[in-house]
Amino acid sequence: MVLSRNPLTWIPIYVFVLYWIVRYDRKLAIRFILVTLIAVGFTDYTAASLIKPLVGRIRPCFDPDTWILLRNLVGCGGRYSFPSNHAANHFCMATLWFYTIRGRRGRSWYWLWVWAALVSYAQVYVGKHFPLDVLGGALYGSLVGWCAWRILRRLSQNIDRGKLPVAGIGVEKREV
Repeated sequence: MVLSRNPLTWIPIYVFVLYWIVRYDRKLAIRFILVTLIAVGFTDYTAASLIKPLVGRIRPCFDPDTWILLRNLVGCGGRYSFPSNHAANHFCMATLWFYTIRGRRGRSWYWLWVWAALVSYAQVYVGKHFPLDVLGGALYGSLVGWCAWRILRRLSQNIDRGKLPVAGIGVEKREV
């Protein structure tokens, strides 16, 4: 489980998704990559900098009532634990990627949910989060990923129809 927390472990998945989107939907690839980066950046920042300090839930490894019961396999990290950023970020990607690929190619990549769940479970296993931290992160990340998918879908529909997005408003492309 410690291995599933390491970002290098998941590089083959990132490379595969990147390869797949470029190979099978080249028109969408740049938008897909940019929306993914923005969505994960937004999820990570808001979960860590806004939600965690607001909720203020102490990590299990800092809680005197639970730290003796933990298998502390990795360092404790920051003081707050709700929501889990690992869970939020990975469920954001899983949700965005799942709906994008299903909508464009008709394929349902359910394995993305398994991948996000493994990363999330590892956070509890190593003693960094309580189970509800991971559940909260998964729900938050899924919500942001779904919203990002809706934005990507709308943006792609406008571009495919010949409308260019200008400050969030579709403007008809005129032929000269």
